[in-house]
Amino acid sequence: MKSPSGQPSIELFDITIMEPVVTLTDFLITAVCLFAYLKLRKKNLAGKVHQYMRWYFLIMAIATFLGGLLGHAFQAQVGLAWKLPGWLISMLAVSSIERATIMYAFPLLKRRFARFLEIANVVELLVFAVITFSTLNFFYIQVHSAYGLGLIVLPIHFYIFMQTQNPGSKLICRATLFATLAAFFYTSEIGISVWFNHLDLAHTVMAISLYFFYKATLILPVYDQSTETNPVSFSKGVQLLFKGN
Repeated sequence: MKSPSGQPSIELFDITIMEPVVTLTDFLITAVCLFAYLKLRKKNLAGKVHQYMRWYFLIMAIATFLGGLLGHAFQAQVGLAWKLPGWLISMLAVSSIERATIMYAFPLLKRRFARFLEIANVVELLVFAVITFSTLNFFYIQVHSAYGLGLIVLPIHFYIFMQTQNPGSKLICRATLFATLAAFFYTSEIGISVWFNHLDLAHTVMAISLYFFYKATLILPVYDQSTETNPVSFSKGVQLLFKGN
């Protein structure tokens, strides 16, 4: 069975291991997510926002472990349909960080709009899960991730940053923008070599961005309705976002 990414397979104990480095870089993401989850669990920061962020890292760890194992290493043995567990679970992870973001911003958003986002969070997960299950096409996983991070997490945290100038939201914005490099490497198929291809680069970028999501989570306060804000303009917000600490 030919590797979709072109990375050569290896034989281990007479078992074909497809895309071995891609598998390892998937496991790198797993390791970062498990590290983040265990650290956050130990700190046990209060509130639903931090609970959803802990779930985000745990669910992403499970998704990338299954993705590396079933979606890459043992594809020759299990077949294309076994990519689904990792794909679908990763969608749950993205939905978790979306939900954390919406709940974090709830006091700063109009209530009706915040409720709409909560409902949309569930609807879009179900819709993309059904489409992905029906088509077995990773493209819809990418679209769901782009929607969750690009249209929910990034703009909402940027809005919060403009309102509060909180460093946690600032770091999440930066991490999200950095994560777009993963999509760039994936779609452009730019790699260093056959043994470290575009998937390996994308996975490495994801692992780094997830570490910064973890660092941001550590400094996210939870605002209540009495929070005083000091809003800045959009242009000023952009300047502050890319300005050093």
